Amino acid sequence: MKRHLHTIGAAAITAAAATALTACGGGGNGTIISKAPALKLEITAREDFPGSFGTVGAYERLSGTLSGEVDPANTKNTVIQDLALAPLNARGMVEYKTEFVMLKPKDMSKASGVLRYDAPNRGNILTMVNPTATPSDAVYLERGYVMLYAAWQGDVPKSSAARLTVSVPVAKNQDGSSITGPYRAELVPTAASPSMTLPGGVFNGSMIPYEPASLDNSLPGYSLTRRANETDARVPVPAADWKFATCDGAANPFPGTASATSVCLRGGFDPAYLYELVYVAKDPKVMGVGLAALRDTVSFFRTSAVDSNGTPNPVAGRITSALGQGTSQSGNAMKTFLHLGFNQALDGSKVFDGIYAHVAARQTNINTRFAVPGGGGGLRTDHTAFGQTAPRGLDKDYMDDISGRQGGVMKRCAASNTCPKFFLGLSGTEFWQLQGSPVLTDANGLRDLAQPDNVRIYYYASTQHGGAGGTASISYAPSRAPYPMGTVVHFNDTFRALFIDLEDWVVRGTLPPDSQVPKLADGTLVRPAQVAFPAMKGLTWAVNGTQAAIPDFNYLGRYNNFPLFDFGPQYIPQDEAGIASVLPPNNLNRDYTILVPQVDASTGLTRSGIQSVEARAPLGTSLEFNYVATPGIIDLANLTGGYIPFHSTKAARLAAGDGRVSLEELYGNQAGYVAAVTNAANALVAQRLLLPRDAQLQIDRAKTTLILP
Repeated sequence: MKRHLHTIGAAAITAAAATALTACGGGGNGTIISKAPALKLEITAREDFPGSFGTVGAYERLSGTLSGEVDPANTKNTVIQDLALAPLNARGMVEYKTEFVMLKPKDMSKASGVLRYDAPNRGNILTMVNPTATPSDAVYLERGYVMLYAAWQGDVPKSSAARLTVSVPVAKNQDGSSITGPYRAELVPTAASPSMTLPGGVFNGSMIPYEPASLDNSLPGYSLTRRANETDARVPVPAADWKFATCDGAANPFPGTASATSVCLRGGFDPAYLYELVYVAKDPKVMGVGLAALRDTVSFFRTSAVDSNGTPNPVAGRITSALGQGTSQSGNAMKTFLHLGFNQALDGSKVFDGIYAHVAARQTNINTRFAVPGGGGGLRTDHTAFGQTAPRGLDKDYMDDISGRQGGVMKRCAASNTCPKFFLGLSGTEFWQLQGSPVLTDANGLRDLAQPDNVRIYYYASTQHGGAGGTASISYAPSRAPYPMGTVVHFNDTFRALFIDLEDWVVRGTLPPDSQVPKLADGTLVRPAQVAFPAMKGLTWAVNGTQAAIPDFNYLGRYNNFPLFDFGPQYIPQDEAGIASVLPPNNLNRDYTILVPQVDASTGLTRSGIQSVEARAPLGTSLEFNYVATPGIIDLANLTGGYIPFHSTKAARLAAGDGRVSLEELYGNQAGYVAAVTNAANALVAQRLLLPRDAQLQIDRAKTTLILP
């Protein structure tokens, strides 16, 4: 039997689902007979994992799926937007199917009891343990972790075997017809093109798009505009000049071939502009089911002996603690998972004992109608994207003085006593581009916030959003950015040490290092206009084997501001839920204050946070931002920092007018540099911010990196 529930609202969902359950075998007097959701495990592949890891020995890799159900009558699910409009199976349940990969000891008696879940980023496993490529990652397997990767995002296409997907239902009207509503996408060409595919967006472009309700773009609710920069006025493109179609120059000229997943523009898309497309979309996915799938997947592997068919859980009885981790977009998703109450399992217990949201300043838009979990937020592109209205503050009693809303990320878990130990990691990018500072201060940027006892926040000083770090990671393309791209300073080693600290806190009760963040109180967290960089002049960097001059550093003070947006009366901003009916959203002209880390006058590196070996023994200035070099475009280079090396000698820097110290002044000679790296590495090990293995690698690298005679 298939039915559709059609009333929106938590209470109505429960009542409607109860009716469905009664019709599917409930008591004849209307009494609800609750049925446990079914969960079925299928292991599709089992293979040896390369290597042997300490006393734990060999690992194996399992791949498979979990097919599960979500009960609309359960109050732990009623936060899910449009769950009442999802198709029901004969048991009155909503179905999903999620893919997973697991690394586990072959001999589970050697497992430590720790299950580590790493959330895929847009379906990609960014943090897949690979000791062959990164030998230091072996630490997790040597400690007997069970590593789990399972899908949570319902619009990820199965474009490769390595991408993990979850199937979630499509909401429908009661009569089975398509639900429609407004949808907004940005089309951001990087080169001239006759057409562009949906869904568009710098971050979201490879996801499955929402198709238009009609290909007739002359209907109300359809528009295409263009502008050079976010703050410029939108210039309408006449409906006669664009179509939902594919086209390709002379071979298939405008108006092209009709298509629900592409837009063809007369004269083509110009990379000097960003284009905003608004249309009436159809068939919204009930994307929030992905969070329920994640909750139930981890709970199954953690606590169940067998699935609903009696298939054994491959790690049954061996898991005592669960740690969750997400990086960037998936770290935002882990915060949303916690914020919406999904860390409470169906039996009331905790799903995760610890969560590490890594380089994750925002939340993820997964629980609205026509949700866009893969979107981002930038200065020029995706500036008004979802993901910016849910609270930044973590404390359950956080007060947002800009919106007037009360309650932070941990409000629900505090009420259910299911809050985990929680780490939040922030790179410099999170401050300049991703609006990160409001987690540290009140909304007006006037006072530092005290964080809950179960929280640590770590700022990775002088870093960009990701990357390998080191001078070999730096590239220079002056047509793209004025300064060499990348940061020598990185957080990869820091993250590894902190994750072990989180394990120790959860499993052994060992308190982790205190939060390390910039603060208003000591002048290390300031308004962008107050950042005082030293002069950086007269340097070069290799471009295609030839040394090219780096322009003298010119600080423009660009950052991504943080307006309060209004998405319409059916939108629930504090939860990033509901229905967005006003697109693009209205800017209410009330901005959250954005603050950034202050820098050191002698090095240009930031003064606060966790300063890694590369920051304590620097070779140059790692900038937490870079600029787009295209004339007329006002933007920050996307998620990318910059690097300007130090002069070798004092005489050279003085002759160039560079205000920073030289390598000669810092270290004297090569032996002095090796000593500085050794001291920095040993100090970080003592502070539990660097693992001994990584410290030795840093020292060995310094011995082979010639910087001075």
